[in-house]
Amino acid sequence: MTDRTMISSGQYLEHFKSIPKHVRWTPAQIEQSMRDTLDARPDTGDLWIFGYGSLIWNPVCQFETQHKAFLDGWHQSFCLRTIAGRSSPRLPGRMLSLEPGGRTEGVALRLPACALEDELPLLWIREMPTGAYRPIWLPIAMEDGTRPMALIFVADQNHPLYAPNASVASVAAFVASAYGPLL
Repeated sequence: MTDRTMISSGQYLEHFKSIPKHVRWTPAQIEQSMRDTLDARPDTGDLWIFGYGSLIWNPVCQFETQHKAFLDGWHQSFCLRTIAGRSSPRLPGRMLSLEPGGRTEGVALRLPACALEDELPLLWIREMPTGAYRPIWLPIAMEDGTRPMALIFVADQNHPLYAPNASVASVAAFVASAYGPLL
């Protein structure tokens, strides 16, 4: 299972070296994406991350609090093809992301401002080895009625791994047969 040590040691990115260079991001590209996203951040202080998939059960980053949250205008979809990590080129899979429309229930994780420098690089390395996600800032709805801005990773519909047909019939065989070193 992916953990902090695997990511910080560089071992995690080793699992992506077999995929084509035009799909795989370099550490410099991953860091630049993080910097660009932070430059566009609409506020300061503690940072909320909206988790809707593996960020719920294995967030990797150390957060201070978590709360049930909702994201309006986006729905979960297995719309990203994956050929590394939990799959391989021989046994490709699908990865969960968000596409426009609907509503998603998830978890809001609050990272304290003093921890961002240590925690965000781990998150970016984990989420962005191919750049298939597009990190954006959107308000989320918390159960207490507050609506903080949160960092959310959504599908980049212009990425080569984006698969617009995420119907159950299209995705089921990939999910059932995918196999890779990070299972």
